[in-house]
Amino acid sequence: MLNILVTDDHAIVRRGLKQVIAEGLGNGVIVEEAQNAQEALDQIWKKDWDVVLMDISMPGRSGLDILKDIKLSRPKLPVLFLTMHEEDQFAVRVLRAGAAGFITKECPPDELIRAIRKTAGGGRYVSTSLAEKLAAGLAGDPDKQPHEILSDREFQVLCKIASGRTATQIAQELGLSVKTVSTYRARILEKMHMQNNAELTSYAIKNRLVD
Repeated sequence: MLNILVTDDHAIVRRGLKQVIAEGLGNGVIVEEAQNAQEALDQIWKKDWDVVLMDISMPGRSGLDILKDIKLSRPKLPVLFLTMHEEDQFAVRVLRAGAAGFITKECPPDELIRAIRKTAGGGRYVSTSLAEKLAAGLAGDPDKQPHEILSDREFQVLCKIASGRTATQIAQELGLSVKTVSTYRARILEKMHMQNNAELTSYAIKNRLVD
């Protein structure tokens, strides 16, 4: 029996995923839901799961935000990211942060089932195209996009800024001081050779880092 937690802020998406999983895995699966990151954390702390299926972009804290919390409290729990974002934007970052796999919402249902089976069994799942990109990355890629040189925390702050959050809101959501957030913002601007939040926001939207 597999226990799977589906985390997505859209009710219709959660319902569709539950149906796909039930049809793909049969009677040997229990699927429950979480509509945001905090709800997912609450359920992860209360119950043992075989796989957590997680979206990245959600109101409040994102899936990427809470990945480290999950790995601290449940280091062996597989977290499989299923997102609208393209592989180029997030895949390498979430895998390095400890995710068990990354697939997009454009994948066919049978690929989702394969990914769940593999991660539930202790493996990691990536698409063929992503595997090729990861292999290329091991050889060094001189053509990295500006956001790819940011640390995970800097990247989180960038996405929050681009989503219209104030420094105070970002501090509350990430558990930081406002001063620390301002320091991260300064580093981001310096590394990306930009001048202000408007440029950061324009870049993030153009590169589909935010909805």
